[in-house]
Amino acid sequence: MSERDTAGTTGTAGTPEAPGTAGTPTEGTNTMTSNGNGGALDGAVIAVAGAAGPAGRAALLRLAEAGATVVAADADPERLAEAVDAARFAHGGATVTGETVDLLDLAATRDWAERTEQEFGRIDGLVHLVGGWRGGKTFAGTDLADWEVLERLLVRTVQHTSLAFQPGLARSDRGRYVLVSQSGASKPTEGNAAYAAAKSAAEAWTLALGDAFRKAGGEDGPNAAAAILVIKALVHDAMRAERPDAKFAGFTDVKDLADAIAGVWDRPAQEVNGQRLWLTPKP
Repeated sequence: MSERDTAGTTGTAGTPEAPGTAGTPTEGTNTMTSNGNGGALDGAVIAVAGAAGPAGRAALLRLAEAGATVVAADADPERLAEAVDAARFAHGGATVTGETVDLLDLAATRDWAERTEQEFGRIDGLVHLVGGWRGGKTFAGTDLADWEVLERLLVRTVQHTSLAFQPGLARSDRGRYVLVSQSGASKPTEGNAAYAAAKSAAEAWTLALGDAFRKAGGEDGPNAAAAILVIKALVHDAMRAERPDAKFAGFTDVKDLADAIAGVWDRPAQEVNGQRLWLTPKP
């Protein structure tokens, strides 16, 4: 899997890079601003962490197309601005904003979540696309420095975003926390011990969030959900252009991933909460 281009984990919290132009709902209300599409995401407010890479760009485009207000964050302000501008250009009526946020800082991440809900009156989703990869060829040759990096990128950012956004998602009538994981977490290989362990930890943390949503829903079932989309690897147009003869067997196109992300809102919370949704054959 190649997520290394979406590692939006550093930067200055609260620095606007591409502020939106839409009106601001009254603080504390749970109002919806509809873009007229009528679907499950129409009028929803969705935050995307790690939004500047190919997967993030595809997600911004798809969510904006579905009528959502999209609040994007990444460590790279230039690439983030390009991704936000692309989504705005493609969907002129959409509200898409972007800012750099240090997702390794819990206080900064909570500030991002609180400001988002305050500005738009609600928060209906957090899509976690922060990634990175390090590994080797053998188990014995594993460099524990890789684990230190991956734990921060793949685990700590999940912890911080879930803790920061959980209260707002629980208040929503359609709250979703979406994690993208990798099939190797279920069947680790010796050279990917650190990566698979980090992915497994991120999955476990997300499933625990799902259990919190389940308990909060009581007998009626959860109103919010935490779901995991599992892929083998991602592919996008630039990769195909660079390697025209490659098969990319089992890879998920970033556009298909974006469709799957949007599809989490099309299904009832009780159906997707605490579930691994496989986009590639199970190993």
